[in-house]
Amino acid sequence: MSEPNSRAHSQAPSVVTPDYSGFQREDLIRYSRHFVLPNVGPEGQRKLSNAKVLLVGAGGLGSPTALYLAAAGVGELGIVDADLVDLSNLQRQVLHGIHQLGQRKVSSAKDRLWELNPNVEVIPHGVRLAASNAMELLAPYDLVVDGSDNFPTRYLVNDACVLLGKPYVYGAVDRWEGQVSVFAAPGGPCYRCLFREPPPPGLVPSCAEAGVLGVLPGVVGALQATEAVKTILGVGETLVGRLLLFDALAMSFRDVRLRRNPECAVCGDEPTQHELVDYDLFCGFEPDAASAGREPLPQLTPTEVLAALDTRPSPLLLDVREPHEWEIGNLEARGAILIPYAQVRERVGELPRDRSIVVYCHVGVRSALVAETLRSLGFPAVANLKGGYLAWTEEVDPSLTRY
Repeated sequence: MSEPNSRAHSQAPSVVTPDYSGFQREDLIRYSRHFVLPNVGPEGQRKLSNAKVLLVGAGGLGSPTALYLAAAGVGELGIVDADLVDLSNLQRQVLHGIHQLGQRKVSSAKDRLWELNPNVEVIPHGVRLAASNAMELLAPYDLVVDGSDNFPTRYLVNDACVLLGKPYVYGAVDRWEGQVSVFAAPGGPCYRCLFREPPPPGLVPSCAEAGVLGVLPGVVGALQATEAVKTILGVGETLVGRLLLFDALAMSFRDVRLRRNPECAVCGDEPTQHELVDYDLFCGFEPDAASAGREPLPQLTPTEVLAALDTRPSPLLLDVREPHEWEIGNLEARGAILIPYAQVRERVGELPRDRSIVVYCHVGVRSALVAETLRSLGFPAVANLKGGYLAWTEEVDPSLTRY
């Protein structure tokens, strides 16, 4: 008669008892579906409860994102929005209702989220996110979810997240289509790797001009909330390095692979931008010159600049693009010099004050920002090349390489 296999018995896998310590009875009921879910359980729920998320915008995208993050039990949810609730919002901004018309969106959001989950600490920031306050507002949070609807805020959020080392869950909607990605994560690309510079003002219509399907922000915002939860839990495959595209008319999803640009001005191997800038100017939204007590920034067409170069003294052409853009094509033959826009302040001593300066970039956006900076530093004659290098290749020298 053989002896019992005590060795096999001793090596039987032990059963790990889930640790529910610290959870109240109400929590056990509220999060019961999470507790039994693989990759979450009580340990994952603790991660959610300890997480601090900043949501930029309490509108179309921010509404579903806020609702699902609060329902999931994110411990601290900051919301940045300076707007008031109006009737046109209610077609898609489901965080608010008819009784909140005229209220601050952050106040309306806090009240609604308390009804959903009073255990979540909602911190309202009823201000406009700007370069002057972004670093301070973002610093206490673990990750940022962007529900904004404009290019200046997207570039601002991206740059601040890269500089602070915080993941940035991106979302955008337009008519029947939406996009989602995760930027500024370790090793992954940032928003600028995908969109090096914004489109010229007026090229992309706003939601008010183009319209947006009311349920579309609900789909995209829910996807953003999903990516935020996965990032907090550290599970699954997130959208780092991928851009997810959703077409509601075709009811189709597809994704595009993204790579970090080693020459990116913000997240590249040798970044040239180390601080936040004026993002309204960067995106071509020049403030009213009269209210600022100065003349409007001169905008010269390529043909006007060409004619000026034949005069004496001729203007200096200042190229503020990145070095790799200069290598693609430049106006060095016309006397242009290169100083990337993020380096202008520290290299301003290289520029003459007794000669007019025409600043140019790819399409005239970054150069407008630099031109305004030079004017603020006392340079007497500064102009912007309207349409930038691209316009020059179209109107003056088609032999130059376009990109």
